[in-house]
Amino acid sequence: SSGINAEYGDVRCNEETPRHVTTRDLISSNLKCIPVTSKVRDHETHGDGSPDDILICKLRKGQHLKMKMYARKGFSKEHNKWSPCSAVGFEYDPDNALRHTTYPMASEWPKSDYSELEEEQSQAVYEVYGKPEKFWYNIESIGSLKPENIVLTGLQVLKKKLMDLQNHFNNEIAKEALYIG
Repeated sequence: SSGINAEYGDVRCNEETPRHVTTRDLISSNLKCIPVTSKVRDHETHGDGSPDDILICKLRKGQHLKMKMYARKGFSKEHNKWSPCSAVGFEYDPDNALRHTTYPMASEWPKSDYSELEEEQSQAVYEVYGKPEKFWYNIESIGSLKPENIVLTGLQVLKKKLMDLQNHFNNEIAKEALYIG
């Protein structure tokens, strides 16, 4: 069926050290469909110098893995298995100045990493008319994409959706103007 491409791998371990089988070992029958980490290949590495490929399994000496895999593009709103994130968190009031959170004992709550309070303070002075102006995000990736790429891609999608909404709205306004005129 459309959207499904076969990927093949045939890996043996003949060494004493374990052999890591990664997405680099997959050979696609469709050159337009390759693992996202394999597109970059040798140009990009993690801080420890290891390639940026996804580990599938480890083999010991004498072990052999022959695989046939099928790739199908999907979206995380369809199923979570397609989500590149394992967790997303955000914070906008690290010192609780807006009082959107009521602490029974404010002094017992752990301080935020982004807090600007002195050591002896447990929460900021209440800002009656305050508004959130700064947001901190924590994106945990499952490894297939870097957190920066997840955020940038998400912003591109949001921008496109907002532009489509604006275009649709403008078209509706233009239609109404034609009916009235």
